[in-house]
Amino acid sequence: LTPGDLVVHADHGIGRYEGLTQIKVGNAPHDCVALEYSRGNKLYLPVENIELLTRYGSESEGVTLDSLGGEAWQRRKSRMKERIREIAGELIKVAAMRATRSGVVAEPDASYPAFVDRFPYEETDDQDRAISDVLGDLEAGRPMDRLVCGDVGFGKTEVALRAAFVMAMTGRQVALICPTTLLARQHYRNFIDRLQGFPLNVGRLSRLVPAAEAKKTKEGLADGTVDIVIGTHALLAKSIEFKRLGLVIVDEEQHFGVAHKERLKALKTDVHVLTLTATPIPRTLQMAMSGLRELSVIQTPPVDRLAVRTYVTPWDGVVLREALLREHYRGGQSFFVVPRIADLTDMEEWLREQVPEVKFITAHGQMSPTEVEERMSAFYDRKYDVLLSTTIVESGLDIPSANTMIIYRSDRFGLAQLYQLRGRVGRSKTRAYAYMTMPANRTITETAQKRLQVLAELDSLGAGFQLASHDLDIRGAGNLLGDEQSGHIKEVGFELYQSMLEDAIVEMKAGGIPRRDEFTPQISVDAPIMIPETYVPDLDLRMGLYRRLGELDDRQSIEAFAAELIDRFGALPEETGNLMKIVEVKLNCREAFVAKLDIGPKGAVVTFAEAGFPDLAGLLGYVERLKGTAKLRPDSKMIVTRNWPTPETRLDGALQLSRGLARVAAAGAKANKVLEPA
Repeated sequence: LTPGDLVVHADHGIGRYEGLTQIKVGNAPHDCVALEYSRGNKLYLPVENIELLTRYGSESEGVTLDSLGGEAWQRRKSRMKERIREIAGELIKVAAMRATRSGVVAEPDASYPAFVDRFPYEETDDQDRAISDVLGDLEAGRPMDRLVCGDVGFGKTEVALRAAFVMAMTGRQVALICPTTLLARQHYRNFIDRLQGFPLNVGRLSRLVPAAEAKKTKEGLADGTVDIVIGTHALLAKSIEFKRLGLVIVDEEQHFGVAHKERLKALKTDVHVLTLTATPIPRTLQMAMSGLRELSVIQTPPVDRLAVRTYVTPWDGVVLREALLREHYRGGQSFFVVPRIADLTDMEEWLREQVPEVKFITAHGQMSPTEVEERMSAFYDRKYDVLLSTTIVESGLDIPSANTMIIYRSDRFGLAQLYQLRGRVGRSKTRAYAYMTMPANRTITETAQKRLQVLAELDSLGAGFQLASHDLDIRGAGNLLGDEQSGHIKEVGFELYQSMLEDAIVEMKAGGIPRRDEFTPQISVDAPIMIPETYVPDLDLRMGLYRRLGELDDRQSIEAFAAELIDRFGALPEETGNLMKIVEVKLNCREAFVAKLDIGPKGAVVTFAEAGFPDLAGLLGYVERLKGTAKLRPDSKMIVTRNWPTPETRLDGALQLSRGLARVAAAGAKANKVLEPA
């Protein structure tokens, strides 16, 4: 978080984070997070309650701050809860229908080892894991719905090949659907090479396949003589009939339109589905996060693969000429990508005048499909040094000899797009370079700036998955069911939306029993509570530690956290020791249904939550055991009389009292089988 970022407070709504500040509670300093709300109102949130805050997301333009104490936020939040429950119900219905259906059981046969031996590389651990996940799904007898997220060129195709082979050898058909004709052609070549000598017939369907061949493939699918078909969304046409479809493999799902996805959904009900992607779109990533779709991640690069050196730079003709020539003289090829067809003419002229040493060819989406195919093939066959094009090279093209990428006006591309484009280079053992250029004399929008910064930071291999999480946040996330894009998220912010959705799903899975509302107990004690600046000087690090503290949920994790602090920064200062105690008191209070605990020199006032204490008889017994030093009032408050003159005695007293109440509550909950918060 940086000052000025929007955050969402669970009880007060959208505010602006102003930084960490110290305020006096009684006579003692206390670290608080300062938040600004509408009309300049301020809220100071004690650091031990930091889990009430979530980030809003990065789309902050046009967002109105809520008013402190207003009802608008609570109304919005409960409206949202209702909508989210409907979404969760829909998702669970789809997942449950799949779980109750039986799918084809496919197991590797005797020829499988011979097929595997043809894989010319060493499998990475992640790749091995993904393959066994997929084969396990195929043997389970339930329709698979697995997302394999692997960085560009990290061997997802091999996972698909093995799944297709196992399924086809059982006599069921396999359809592999790609977003572009070029990608379909590449997969087709791969499959033909690997399947030579096996009794499997591979067909292809796309707008580039001659009519006679396409007709033959369609007939083969209907009568069962074609075992594996590879094609574009032409495979989703209503006229295509499969005799016994067993597995659908979808490559780069984010490139399909809504109508194609709906058609896919209809195909999906009882067949196995394997989705491959390098940048999972927010929607698929969310589904995976919510446990409704199985996920395998391939994060380890193939042996000897080097990361792509990425430069975000203003346009500089000299640097770019050098980059193209360096690639040319080491015997490689380059991609030159522009955002719009209108930019091609200027760049053709620049290449002719400034880099006459290289031969280039141009391709874009308004050319006829056949012409694009021919031009790409010529580049693929190394007849040209540079391919100047629009984003048609974005998906899955595999040209190991191309290792330099120049992107003109990179501020005009989306994050996932830039990432995919960069993935076209660096697919062999050679070091690859990517230049993301911006206009030299023009300012670009803040969001574009953020995007490029993220990309330069994600320089390491295997960052596709991290990237999808960034992209989720930069774009806000599409609605899970794909119909209402990001309206919901605008209302409550991305992180809170995510956690509300996950809660709703857990609740539905538990048979619709609402979980007891989580609440954050308020603890007021006259003692210094903070991680002092003298102990951890770096502000971002301190904030990070506070965030982690807010997520601790038992005594062991608090002790482990304290041990880590001692190990990293030395002995705990008194204020930080107090903070650890306060966090434990808060956890005990939550378990004991205590909404508020006020501690002073003469004792404590305990205010119970609205839900009430789970075991009234147990509580009365506990009060009795305190021998006249405690009493219960009719307004649900408990008064405890003690002599606690120093901050230390007050904190220790709060610990003992809260532990005692938590024990009684736990015993009562066990007896009454009250549903505990997750």
